[in-house]
Amino acid sequence: MHALRKWLLAGLLVMVPVAVTVAVLRWVIDTLDQTLLILPADWRPEQVLGMRIPGLGVVLTLAILLLVGAIASNFVGKKLVNFGDRVVARIPVVRGIYSSVKQVSDTLFSESGNAFRTAVLVQWPRADVWTIAFVTGTPGGDVTTYLRGDEYVSVYVPTTPNPTGGYFVMLRKSDCIELKMSVDEALKYVVSMGVVSPRIIT
Repeated sequence: MHALRKWLLAGLLVMVPVAVTVAVLRWVIDTLDQTLLILPADWRPEQVLGMRIPGLGVVLTLAILLLVGAIASNFVGKKLVNFGDRVVARIPVVRGIYSSVKQVSDTLFSESGNAFRTAVLVQWPRADVWTIAFVTGTPGGDVTTYLRGDEYVSVYVPTTPNPTGGYFVMLRKSDCIELKMSVDEALKYVVSMGVVSPRIIT
């Protein structure tokens, strides 16, 4: 029985990561393949080739992103994007959703942004209890009126094992210990609940 349990655990250690990876990739591909629905019915692979080609939606999505990025990167494209932003800003309800999503995406994906660029060690949820967090920026607006005397940073504390849920807090910069590990390594450490230790940088 001991040998059977050992083999079962060894099999799980091999198959679970493979199964989860395949499932996630399949979900991503199936989701992006929905992009093909924007094509006219006569242009879809099922009509042209008589068969479905998995992953073709991924290629189409990348092509659309590259095309939109190329257009938005030049002078005329920037003017069109700004014009579109102004139009959306005049639509009730929609402007609130759009502006919030745009601010987050600009922060996360902008090359000049600092969000999730640094992993730090903080005491949370109380003193002498430590966890990994990510610096997302600096406090702004009316908040700065009440945070005086010390330099503060905005920090996101992820939950485990699902890092998409967490807490946004503002801490003194002196209370945050900057880690040498990359953001990817820190996320892996959080998701694995401390099982996968990050490599030590000397």
